[in-house]
Amino acid sequence: MKVPFLDLGLQHRALRDEVLAAIAAAYDGTRFCLGRDVEDFERAFGTTLGYPRVLGMNSGTSPLHVGAVLAKLGPGDEVITTPFTFASSAWGISYVGATPVFVEIEEGTLNLSPEAVAAAVTPRTKAIVVVHLFGQPARMDEILAIARRHGLFVIEDCAQAVGATYRGTPVGLLGDCGTFSFYPTKNLGACGEGGAFVSRHEGLFETARALRVHGSTRRYHHDLVGFNFRMDGFQGAALNVKLPHLAAWTARRQAIAGRYLREIRLADTLLPVQPDYGASVFHQFTLRHPRRDALREHLASCEIGTDLIYPRCLHQQPCYAHLGYTSGALPIAERAAATCLSLPIFPELTDSQVDAVIAAINRF
Repeated sequence: MKVPFLDLGLQHRALRDEVLAAIAAAYDGTRFCLGRDVEDFERAFGTTLGYPRVLGMNSGTSPLHVGAVLAKLGPGDEVITTPFTFASSAWGISYVGATPVFVEIEEGTLNLSPEAVAAAVTPRTKAIVVVHLFGQPARMDEILAIARRHGLFVIEDCAQAVGATYRGTPVGLLGDCGTFSFYPTKNLGACGEGGAFVSRHEGLFETARALRVHGSTRRYHHDLVGFNFRMDGFQGAALNVKLPHLAAWTARRQAIAGRYLREIRLADTLLPVQPDYGASVFHQFTLRHPRRDALREHLASCEIGTDLIYPRCLHQQPCYAHLGYTSGALPIAERAAATCLSLPIFPELTDSQVDAVIAAINRF
């Protein structure tokens, strides 16, 4: 049985008429940049997921950049973060001239290790960027305790964790600010680029609101050097249609993951760990196997799609070669990159397709 790694068409065909009608209404109303559709989405996103205030933005990278500005980061400052994530998690740090300090991850969750964070703090450390990788919340109690002890600003990258909570609190409200991505492949994906910024601090939020629109709080008056990070109206319209389905989509992802966790029995396989402080929303289901490449070839021969997320750590990327990390500097992260394999896990996946994935893996 053929099983794609991801098929966005299934979801979008099911919602086609409703999404196109919403986009047509935005078009007819000339609501192109911010406007009512975006405001409706901001309000609904906050109400649905528990955020007191939300700013829609034009990508998931933009709010990370805003967070770095709010943290008042600049040249000479160090920011601790994970090497096992998508590159944009570190872009905000680099955009403002600060230095990313990549530290080790946990073997089980693949999230930032609080112990490694604590060991990496120096007098130049000013912030921590925490990534809730693959939808699994990081160990925020320990990370926040370190931040409080040293006066560090905490940015939560929630791009893969929409709908996740940590001990009952929505991710993004634990640190100083939180950022989201609505890239089409995400659990809540737009029909193009999109993102959001959240914060429990009203002052930070209002500064972010100004930064989003050229540093302006009123027309042609610029209090700050800002950005053009506005969400466009079409994306707000599309997200308004999709948001009510998020809970069901998340439940389906968790059900599929539950089957993988229970039924994959391949020797030497490391499956995602599920801590008791917060359930994953499973943006990805990523296992690890010492013969990853051979396993992937076997699954391809069975017509089962997979992906490598992420096959190269950030400290090993050419753009950060100047930081001087050597091979073996972060062995857990590097081992994860060399052995990770992400399986199909999208809400439209059928039970028979899940059966096929599990059977093929167990036959390897």
